Amino acid sequence: MTGINFRNVDITGGFWKKKQDMLKETTVYAVYERFKETHRFDALKCQWTEGEPDMPHIFWDSDVAKWIEGVAYLLEKGKYPELKKIADEAIDLIIKNSDENGYFNSHFLVTRQDKRFTLRNEHELYCAGHLIEAAVAYYKATGEDRFLKAMCKFADYIEKCFKTEKTAAFVTPGHPELELALVKLYEATGERRYFELAEYFIDEHGKGHAGDADTFAPWGNLLYNQDDIPLKNRTTVNGHSVRALYLFSGAADVARLRGDKELTEACKRVFDNTVNRRMYVTGGVGSSHMGEAFTVDFDLPNRKAYTETCAAIALVLFASRMQLLETDSKYADCIERVLYNGLLSGISMSGDSFFYENPLEIDPDFNEVNTSQTYNERFPITQRKRVFDCSCCPPNLVRFIPSVADYIYGCDKNTLYIHQYMSCVAKVDGMTVEQTTDYPHSGKVSIRCNTEGRRIAIRIPWWCKEFNIDSPYVIEKGYAVIEAGATEINVDFGMPVNIIRANRRVHDNAGRVAVMRGPVVYCAEGVDNGRDIKNIRIDTSAKVEVRDSQFILPSLHTTAYHLKESDSLYSVAGEDLESLPLTLIPYYAFANRGTTEMYVWLLEK
Repeated sequence: MTGINFRNVDITGGFWKKKQDMLKETTVYAVYERFKETHRFDALKCQWTEGEPDMPHIFWDSDVAKWIEGVAYLLEKGKYPELKKIADEAIDLIIKNSDENGYFNSHFLVTRQDKRFTLRNEHELYCAGHLIEAAVAYYKATGEDRFLKAMCKFADYIEKCFKTEKTAAFVTPGHPELELALVKLYEATGERRYFELAEYFIDEHGKGHAGDADTFAPWGNLLYNQDDIPLKNRTTVNGHSVRALYLFSGAADVARLRGDKELTEACKRVFDNTVNRRMYVTGGVGSSHMGEAFTVDFDLPNRKAYTETCAAIALVLFASRMQLLETDSKYADCIERVLYNGLLSGISMSGDSFFYENPLEIDPDFNEVNTSQTYNERFPITQRKRVFDCSCCPPNLVRFIPSVADYIYGCDKNTLYIHQYMSCVAKVDGMTVEQTTDYPHSGKVSIRCNTEGRRIAIRIPWWCKEFNIDSPYVIEKGYAVIEAGATEINVDFGMPVNIIRANRRVHDNAGRVAVMRGPVVYCAEGVDNGRDIKNIRIDTSAKVEVRDSQFILPSLHTTAYHLKESDSLYSVAGEDLESLPLTLIPYYAFANRGTTEMYVWLLEK
C-alpha cells in the first residue's frame, strides 16, 4: 500500500478544519513568538560568545526546524507571506553559517567546536534530521531548493564522517530521527546514497559498538536507546519512548523500501508490544519520567503518566508506516486513538499553550505534601505552558496538525483505503474522493468517489459493533470492501458510549473503568463534579445523555455515586454512598478551565 499525501487532500470542514484553523490563526504565531523571546531564532546567527547569556542549546535547531516544516505545510495550502518571510530569514542564516563541509549546528559552531561528532547524546544528528525534514518540506511547498541543497551537503558530510571514513566517535545517532529524515531526502532527490545511509544506521544499531554502548552511563543502560540487540531481533519496545518510535519509524521505512521481511517482522513485534502491553487508553506512551521511557508490560500508572506529546506523534508516525507494510485496520485504529486523545491533549483549546506530559489523573490537593522538606514528589504540571526549556512538543504540533490529512487514505493497484474519517476532498492518480461528515460528533459519513476501477475499503473502527453501509461489502482485515463501480456510499457507524476495562495486569486500574464515545476517551474534572473524584463510582448500567459542549465534541452526563462527606477518618462500611450527577468531557479538553482534579479511570459501582 502507498499513502496519499496531504498535498492531494483538502480538509473542508468538521473537527479537523477547526483544529487547522486554530493552528494557522494562533498556534504557529504563538510558538514563533515564544521561540523568538527565548532566542532560538537568534541562535541561528551563530554569534554567541563565551560569557554571554542564552548559550544556544543542543536541541534548539530542531525546535526551529519543526516550526519551519510546519510553515511549509501551511504554504502548501495557502499564502502566508509573513510566515514565509520569517522562515526564509531563518533558512538564510542556516545556509550562511554552515561551515565549508555543510555542517550546521548552532550549539557546536559556537562552543565545544572540538567535540563535533564525539558526544553521542548531544542531539547533533537529531537536529540534522529535523533540518533535513524541514528542507524537504520547504522544497516541496515552494519549489525553492537552496535549503534542500544545503542539507544535501550536510548529509554528504554525515555520510563521510560516519560511513565512509568513520571518523566520528560513535556509530549510530544517540537520538534517532535522522534515519527517517534520510529516507525522505532520498525520496525527494532520488539520490540512493541517502537511503543507503539510513540503512547503515538502522543495520548498525544495537551491534555493541564501543562508542555507542557507554553513551548514556551512568544514568541509562543499553535498553535506553534500543542498543542491546540488533533491531531485527527486537521483541519489545524499551527505553526513551520518542527515540524508540522514531527509530522504528525509520526501520519500517527501510524494511518497506528494501523488502526486508526479517526487519518487517521485528517492526510488527515491536508495534504489537507497544499497543497491547505498553500504551494507555488515550494512545499515550512512555509511562515513566525517568528517561521519558517505556518500562515493562502493563506498567501504566495514571497520576505519574509521562506520555509525552512527542511520543504520541511518534506512535502515529510508526503506525502510519506499518500500514504501508501490512494491510490491517489495527494500525489506523491506533492512529485514530492517538489523534483524538493523547495527541490533542498536548495543546490547549485556545491553541497557544501546551502540555509536554499528558497524565490520566490529576489531584492538585496532594501534589505538594512534603511540607517539612525542601523537595516534593514529582507529578506532572496541572496547567499547560506557553513554552518549555525543552520545547520539542509545541513545534511538533505545528508541523503535525497541518499535515493530518496524511493519515486519511491509502491505495494499492486494486483498492482505495479510507483509514480515517474527516470532511475532505482528495484528488490523486485520476481518483476523486469526497467525504462529508461531522465525525466523531456522529458516525455518519457520506462518500462520493471515482476510484478509477479500484475497490473501496472502509475501515470499521475497533470500538464500533453496529454499523450500516448502503452498499454490498465483505470484511477483509478490518475493512468493509466494496467492489469497484460504487460512486456514492453512505456509512453510519453507531457512536456508542463504551465502558472500557483494562487488562487485570494493569493494577492501577483494578476495579475501575474508562468511558469512551466512539474514538474519544472521556474524563471527569473537579470543576464539574466537585472534590474527591477518585471516590466516585460510575453506574455502568445508567443512561448516558449526550449534550453539546464548549469543547467541539459533546459532553456526557450520567448518574454516579460517591462516599458521603464525613468528619471521621475511618468508619464501618454501610449506607455510606449517595448519588450525584456526573459530567464527563473529552480527555483532550482537560485543564482548560483552571487547576482542578481530573480522572480518566473511575471506580465501577
